[in-house]
Amino acid sequence: MKIGLIGCGKMGSALIQGVLAAKVCQFADILVYDRVLESAKTLGKESGVLVAAGNREVAKKTEIILLCVKPNDALAVLAEARVELEGKLLISIAAGVTIASLQKAAGQGCRIVRVMPNTPVLVRKGASAYALGEGVSQENVSAMEQIFTSVGLAFSVEESFLDAVTGLSGSGPAYAYLFIEALAEGGVQMGLSQELAMELAVQTVAGAAEMVSQTKQHPVELRQMVTSPGGTTVAGLAALERGRMTDSLKDAVRAATLRSRELGSRHNQE
Repeated sequence: MKIGLIGCGKMGSALIQGVLAAKVCQFADILVYDRVLESAKTLGKESGVLVAAGNREVAKKTEIILLCVKPNDALAVLAEARVELEGKLLISIAAGVTIASLQKAAGQGCRIVRVMPNTPVLVRKGASAYALGEGVSQENVSAMEQIFTSVGLAFSVEESFLDAVTGLSGSGPAYAYLFIEALAEGGVQMGLSQELAMELAVQTVAGAAEMVSQTKQHPVELRQMVTSPGGTTVAGLAALERGRMTDSLKDAVRAATLRSRELGSRHNQE
């Protein structure tokens, strides 16, 4: 497949690096462009992909176009390349910009998939959710999934749920980083060195997540495995609940979801 990238920031570049590592396509089959030409040239130099002179060239010469620009720029980019997008598959990661708005700007002949990835795609541990526009074929879906599973996992959702995805997995890494930071600081307060406390916190959280992933057991069951009556874990969990940790996390997802809806309304055409 021939893949085009418009927007060579961290997310776009990570997707291209993942595609190449997974051998989804060859270097010569990828064409990239960024309005900051130096960003495109840097990606070209680091990965061996080809650099285009503009958005229209990317759309004209490739079959699948990854739109990885800022939400404010997305519709203008599509309008510029509208003619060349006819019959192509467009995959947009522009947060908050709806399929309807993307379709209006790109034209009815363009097939659209909207994806919400998160920053761990940078280390190929991403969680992405996608919603399909009209006319997207199973072949299109397979091609899109090849791209996003090269940098993590990909899940199909209705577009109406993408704001909730943003609130959970889009913003979720920040919640996890805060948890790791606080866990390590607690260790330091109890006498551990900063370096050791951080190493232990990172490995503990990573290991716990892997336990959920591999065992397929509910977190409640796994939590019960390390919770003995009257033991240390019970004391720790009681302290967390006094601080309303679970309610706070739920509130965080809700607040981020509502903010995503609010911001999204600003980017869309009537």
